[in-house]
Amino acid sequence: MFISNLKIDGFKNLSSINIDADKRINVICGDNAQGKTNLIEAIWLCSGLRSFRNSKDKDLINLDKQSFKIEVSFKNNFRNQKIEYRLAKPNIKDKHIKLNGVSLKNSSDLFGKLCCVVFTPEDLFISKGFPENRRKFIDVCASQIKNSYRKVLFQYDEILNQRNVLLKNIGIGKSSADELDVWDEQMSRLGSYISVIRYAYTKKLNIFAKKLYNEISHGKENLDVFYKSTVFEDLENRSDYKGEMADEYLLKLRNSRHEDIKAGFTTIGVQRDDLISFINGLNCREFGSQGQCRSVALVFKIAHAYILFEETKEAPIILLDDVLSELDAKRQDFVLSRISDMQVFITCCEDIKLQENMGKTFYIKSGKIINNKQ
Repeated sequence: MFISNLKIDGFKNLSSINIDADKRINVICGDNAQGKTNLIEAIWLCSGLRSFRNSKDKDLINLDKQSFKIEVSFKNNFRNQKIEYRLAKPNIKDKHIKLNGVSLKNSSDLFGKLCCVVFTPEDLFISKGFPENRRKFIDVCASQIKNSYRKVLFQYDEILNQRNVLLKNIGIGKSSADELDVWDEQMSRLGSYISVIRYAYTKKLNIFAKKLYNEISHGKENLDVFYKSTVFEDLENRSDYKGEMADEYLLKLRNSRHEDIKAGFTTIGVQRDDLISFINGLNCREFGSQGQCRSVALVFKIAHAYILFEETKEAPIILLDDVLSELDAKRQDFVLSRISDMQVFITCCEDIKLQENMGKTFYIKSGKIINNKQ
């Protein structure tokens, strides 16, 4: 899969962008605050997922304009396709999205059409940072493979919020503990399903990441990745999320009610789970060096690209947002060599010397593509 043409206008500071992209490497070069990341963000938005910068819809439109429009022409294994994405004031919730001229109801309908993997400097700290970031990583990865999974996550979050409000009300005597039953039963089924999906993805991630980490460490270190559940002791060979697993989840919720009421929030469940990495048997979050943690982050992202390729039979488009500048030469070479058969968009402040016929360099200034670096 590769993008052949990209047009963007009115998206943040971007204006009259029109790029005929190379099938291999596309370098977006410019000083800070010129629009490099905005361009990557616009592509990512067309993959059907929310902004990786957590931008609100109202902030996506240039302050001096009334709308933005993104057009992405791309080709997969079968045919040429086109995505049109438009957002206009004042009805910013009313998104106008078309795929090959056909209107779509939601941006999530783009899932699986334009497959992208984005890598930002913040991702380099995924193994050291908060568990929430690792859960989000798994959920985004799994959603790109199984489109319906995102809806389940949304439903679970809605129920979790309702349960937490109820717990606070019970704590101050405004509600009864019996009212938790209806929420607990729904959480148990949805939480069990999420556990199954996350565990299955983690097993695949471990296979690819383990091999990649062995390569980047030249066989000196061994990486193991595990999914840590706060509900289930062992998820191997478990799939009955509507039956036995849901019953077990429900029992755990009921047994933790006293603690939950006291705390004012739900203390167990998929919202408290984690993705744990071990290097030579030691927890990376606790004992890993900065170099080791960055290597783990790299292999996670590359492994996800490989998994997407394997599951969808399409090579995803790689978006590297100012990541290479954060890496030493060895890790830069490792990343580029492992994604050499995929289309890549790289943002940077300094020129990257490309080999002949390896790609194109586009210079950006004040949100516009310029002919030469100025």
